[in-house]
Amino acid sequence: MNHFWLPEIASAHGAQIDRVIVIVHVFMLLLFVGWMTFFTLALLRFRKGKHPVPDYRGVTSHRNTYLEVAVVVVEAVLLLGFSIPLWAERVDEFPQEKDATVVHVVGQQFAWNVHYPGPDGKFGRRDVKFVDEASNPLGLDHSDPDAKDDVTTVNQLHVPVNKPVIVQLSSKDVIHSFGVPEFRVKQDAIPGLQIPLWWIPTVTTEEMRKKAGRADDWTYEIACAQLCGIGHSTMRGFVTVETPEAFQAWFSAQAAAQAPSEEGDIWN
Repeated sequence: MNHFWLPEIASAHGAQIDRVIVIVHVFMLLLFVGWMTFFTLALLRFRKGKHPVPDYRGVTSHRNTYLEVAVVVVEAVLLLGFSIPLWAERVDEFPQEKDATVVHVVGQQFAWNVHYPGPDGKFGRRDVKFVDEASNPLGLDHSDPDAKDDVTTVNQLHVPVNKPVIVQLSSKDVIHSFGVPEFRVKQDAIPGLQIPLWWIPTVTTEEMRKKAGRADDWTYEIACAQLCGIGHSTMRGFVTVETPEAFQAWFSAQAAAQAPSEEGDIWN
C-alpha cells in the first residue's frame, strides 16, 4: 500500500519502511495530544485565580508518574517492537555479492562517483595519487589488470530491476548522505569508511514515469541528505532502473567507450 503523502514505493522493502513510519507518527500524535491535554489541564487547575496562595507541597498524586511510565513504554515498543526487528531483518538478509549488482559509490563535493567492476567481477585498484578531477576523479589505477574492464561514471547509477543492488558507500572529503526516497534508502558516506547498503529495485524508470505520470526525462534522484558545503544543493545524482537487457546494453556500451586504446595504457 502506498500512502499519498509519501513518495511512490520502488523497492521490495519499501512497504515495511512505510509501515514503521505510519506507526511512529500515530504514536507521536497520541503522545502530542496526551501531553497537550495534560498541559492544558495543568494550566486550568493550577491557575492563579483558583490558587491565589501558593501551595508548596505540590501535587501528591502519582498519576504523573504513571503517565511518564506510559511514555517510556510507548517509546520502548517503537524501538524494540518495530525499529530494531526491521533493522535486524535487513542485516540478516544481506544478499550474496554473486547474486547482486555490486557497485562502489564515492561521494565528494559535489558529485557522486560510481565504479562498476568489469565482466571479471573484480574492482580495479584505486589510489589517491592517480586522482584527476577532470579525467579520473576516483583515482583508478589503469595499469592494474583488474581495472582494464571497469566502468566509471559521474552522477549516473544504472541498475537492473528485480535484482539486489549492493552499494559500497564512501567519501573523498566530508560526510555526505546517499538517499533515494523511492527506494526508502538513506546512508551516510563517511570519510575513511566503506559502508554497505542494499535494496531490490522493483519498478523501472520507464514504469515509474507511466505509473506516477512523470515527465519523459524524469529519473530517480540521489539527493545528498547531509549539509556538505556551499554547493550542497547541486549535489544530485541519478539512478536509472532498467530491464536486465537494457542494463546490459548500457553497460556494454560504457565498457566499450572506456576500454583502453590500442596504443596501450592510454584510455579513451
